[in-house]
Amino acid sequence: MADTQQLSEVEHVKDASNYLRGTLRESVQNPITGALYPDDTHLIKFHGSYQQTDRDLDSERKRQKLEPLYSFMIRVRVPGGVATPEQWLRMDELADTYANGTLKLTTRQTFQLHGVLKRNLTDTIRGFNEVLMDSIAGCGDVNRNVMCGVNPAESRLHAQVYEVSRQISAHLTPRTTAYWELWLNGEQHLSTEPTQDEEPIYGKTYLPRKFKIALALPPYNDTDVFANDIGLVGIEQNGELVGFNVAVGGGMGMTFGMPDTYPRLADLIGFVPTDKVVDVCEQVVTIQRDWGNRQNRKFSRLKYTLDKVGLEAFRAELHQRLGYELAEARPFRFETSSDAFGWTQSADGKYHLTLYVEGGRVQNTESVQLKTAMREIAAFHTGEFRLTGNQNVVIANIAPEHRARIEAVLMQHGVLGPAQQRTALRLGSLACVALNTCSLAFAEAERYLPQLLDRVDAVIRANGLANEGILIRMTGCPNGCARPYLGEIGLVGRAVGRYNLYLGADHGGQRLNKLYREMLDEDGIVQELTPLLEAYAQHRLPSERFGDFVIRQGYVAATTHGQNFHA
Repeated sequence: MADTQQLSEVEHVKDASNYLRGTLRESVQNPITGALYPDDTHLIKFHGSYQQTDRDLDSERKRQKLEPLYSFMIRVRVPGGVATPEQWLRMDELADTYANGTLKLTTRQTFQLHGVLKRNLTDTIRGFNEVLMDSIAGCGDVNRNVMCGVNPAESRLHAQVYEVSRQISAHLTPRTTAYWELWLNGEQHLSTEPTQDEEPIYGKTYLPRKFKIALALPPYNDTDVFANDIGLVGIEQNGELVGFNVAVGGGMGMTFGMPDTYPRLADLIGFVPTDKVVDVCEQVVTIQRDWGNRQNRKFSRLKYTLDKVGLEAFRAELHQRLGYELAEARPFRFETSSDAFGWTQSADGKYHLTLYVEGGRVQNTESVQLKTAMREIAAFHTGEFRLTGNQNVVIANIAPEHRARIEAVLMQHGVLGPAQQRTALRLGSLACVALNTCSLAFAEAERYLPQLLDRVDAVIRANGLANEGILIRMTGCPNGCARPYLGEIGLVGRAVGRYNLYLGADHGGQRLNKLYREMLDEDGIVQELTPLLEAYAQHRLPSERFGDFVIRQGYVAATTHGQNFHA
C-alpha cells in the first residue's frame, strides 16, 4: 500500500474506523443536529446510506439561520434485482412511514429510499432486514449490488444466471459485524477490546473506490455489462449455461475540466466456466485492492489501474493469483440494452409483464397511481418482482389465473391503457436523481427529463420515429449514474438548465458516445436534435440505429476507447 503520508482523507477514515464503526453510534444518537460527524459521513456509505440535504430549501433555511434540512438516502441491496412480494410491500410501507412516500428503482437494480431523517435511520434499516434484505455495501468502497439480466424472454436460463449473481454478491459482502451491531441488535457495544473482525478479501481499508459487477445474457445487454469493473457475459451451449466471458475495467464517471478522467468500457480478457466465476471475481477485486490508487480518488477506479499497468500485465497477474489461465473469450452478440416491455409467456406457462417506470420513481400522480397499483398486486402475486437496470420493473412468474386480475389493477390505476402510448424513445430513457437531493448535481435530471421529452417526442412523432428505440439518458453531473455515455443521445448537466450533448453510442452498449455540443439550454437541445432526427428518418439504412447513423454521417467520430473519449 502507498505511503500513508500520501493517502486520501477517506483512506485515513477507513483505517481508523475499526471495521466501519467509527463514531457512527454516537453520531446517530446525537440529538443536537440532523447530520453525522464529518468522518461518519464517509463510513455510513458502507452501510448503504448517504447524508443529503434538500437543496431546494438550503438558501431559505440559511436565511432563517437554520442548519440545512439533513436527511438520508438508503440504498437496499437486491442481488440480481429479484425481490419477493413481501419485500416489495415492506419497502412500500417504509417509504410511507419514514421516507418521502416514493420508491426509487435505480440503474443498479436496487431500491432507494429518500428523505429518511436521522432519528428514523435505525428503524428503517431494521424494517427491511426483517424481510431478509440489507443495505451493507449498498454504497462505499466495496463491491456494490451485483446486477443480473432479467429479460423474461431468457427465463429458461435466468434462474442459473441469477444464482451466479447471488453467489458473487454473498462472497464479496464485507465480513465486518459492524452493520449488524449498529443497526440491528440495538445493544450498546460496551467492550473496549478491539473487535475480532477481519476482512479476508478487502483488508481493513477495503477497496480504493467503489466496485461494480454485472451479468448479462446475449442478445440482451439490459445491465450494460461493459460499464462495470467486471462484466460477465453468459455463454449458452445447447440450452445450458456453460460459463461467462469476463470483461474488466469499465466505469462511467469523469470530472469536467480533467481530460485525464474519462468513462471507459470494460475489455474482454477471456472465458471462465460457471463454477470458477466467483474465484475470478475475487482475484480481480484483490488486484484492485493492492494496485488501485489510494492517493487521489478521482483516479481510484479499476479502469485507471488497468490503463496505468496495461491489460497484459493485469491479465498475467490475474492468472498468477488464480493459478490457471482463462480460456479464450467465446463469440456472442448483443442487440439491445433496452428492456422488452409488455407481456411474455415462458415455457412453464407463467406470464411476465415488464412495466415502464418514469425515472424509476414508484409514486402516485394524478394520472398514474403506480405505487398503489403495485401494492395491490404485491398483496396477491405469487411470483416475484424483478428490478431492471433501466429503472423499470418486471412482474415476473405470474400465475395464469392472476393475469387478468393484474391487468385490471393496472388499468384501473392508469398504469396501462390508451393514455400510455409512449414513444420508444421515452421507454428507453434513463435519469439519475440529481436535484434536489444529490449533493453532486449541477443540474436537474429525473424531475426535468419528462418535460424535455414532451418536446423531443413531438419531433420524433413528426418524423415517424415513434417506434424506433433510441437510447436517451440524462444526468445532473458527469459522474454518470444513469450511464449517459452509453446513450445514443446523452445529456450531462453542467449548470442549472444547461447540458452537454453527447451522440453516437452503440444501442447494444458496446461503444461510448462523443461530445457534440456544450452548455445547451432546452431550446438549444431541441434545435440541435431536430435536424439530426429528421436526417435519420430520411437517410438511415435499413435497421440502422441512431447511434450508428450519426457516426456514419460524420456528426461525431466513433469513440474506440475511454482514452480517446475526449478526442
